This record gives sequence, structure tokens and C-alpha cells, in this order.
Amino acid sequence: MARPRGVEDAVILRAAARVMGRVGPTGLTLAAVAGEVGLVPGTLVQRFGSKRGLLLALADASAEEAGELAARARTAHPSALGALAELTSQTLAGMDTPESFAHHLAFLCTDLTDPQLYERALAVHRAQRRAIEDLLAQATDAGELRPGTDAAALAGTVQAITAGAGLTWAVERRGGLAERVRRELDAVLRPHLPQGPHLPQRPDLPPGHRDEPEEA
Repeated sequence: MARPRGVEDAVILRAAARVMGRVGPTGLTLAAVAGEVGLVPGTLVQRFGSKRGLLLALADASAEEAGELAARARTAHPSALGALAELTSQTLAGMDTPESFAHHLAFLCTDLTDPQLYERALAVHRAQRRAIEDLLAQATDAGELRPGTDAAALAGTVQAITAGAGLTWAVERRGGLAERVRRELDAVLRPHLPQGPHLPQRPDLPPGHRDEPEEA
């Protein structure tokens, strides 16, 4: 009879992501992750084999989670654009400070030079693109966006501004990351919203709300 696994792999991988944000590539060790969840490093060696094995497992889980995040966001929001605003914020979850953003960015730089990690990073990127495009297509069908909106092209722009907003926020260090991302998303979507007598409504704000200008 197999011995119970105790702490699930998903819990360990979430802990690894938290540690990544705190310490960056040089500080990430199996011991640090094990301590985060109250295990001994040997348990992680048995599960993942090495630090590299842990990173590969985390990358695989991230690719699977991309579609799940979109589904959960869509369930929570009657509006497809509201779900998109939630999804773009969740994409950068765990990067609450410029330092944690920099640490995760350092891991991405590592992914781009490692063939196996790059393959998984590309899978995550493509899964996120599909999720964004699907939500934009739903928004177009529901009349939240203008008829004929090119969901595929707009999805690429949304994905680009999400990454760019994070980097700009980390440099400027003004306000919160989630607010910055949603503001940039709003700017990208506005030209595609149906015309009306009033300013277009942000998909993530309640009816009647209007944006205040950002302080210089």
C-alpha cells in the first residue's frame, strides 16, 4: 500500500512561486521551498528530483492553469470584458512589489535561454493568448465590443500591454500593479467599444463610475 503523499504537489508548486518572488533565481533552493510548506528537502527530491525538476513541474502547472484561470474569471463575471480584466490581473498575481516583479522577470530570462524551460514558457504564453482571444470573441458576440473586432489581433495587443504595464509599473513605482494593468487595458479596449452618447464604461468598474485623471 502506497504511503500517503501528505502535502499535495500543487501546494508545493504554489509555495515555490511565492519563494521565487521573494528571493529570485539565486535564492531559490529545495530547502527554501520545503521550509515554506513545512517539509524536509528530501521530500522534494523524491517528488521532483532536483531544483530543475521543480521548475519544470511549475512551468507545466502554469500552462494548465492558464485556461483554468480564464474559466474561473468567466464564471465570476457576467461580462466577458470583466472576466478579461480579472484574467489580466491574475496573470501577474504574486508580483505585488517591484522587487517580486524583478525576481519573476529574472526567472523568465532564464527560461528564454533553456530549451526545456523555453518550451514550457511558450506553452504558457500560447495558452494565455488563447484564453484572451476567446474572451474577446465572447465580448464581440455579446455586443460589448464593436462588430467585426479582430479578436486575434487584439489579443496580441492585450497580452503585450499586460507585460509592458508590469515593467513600466516596476520602474515608475506609482500605485498598485493591478490598477496599472487595468488602466492600460482600458485604454486599449476603448477604441473597440460600441459608440454611445457617454464615455465607454470600464469593464471592471460598477455602473456610473468614471475614471479620475491620473496625477502627474
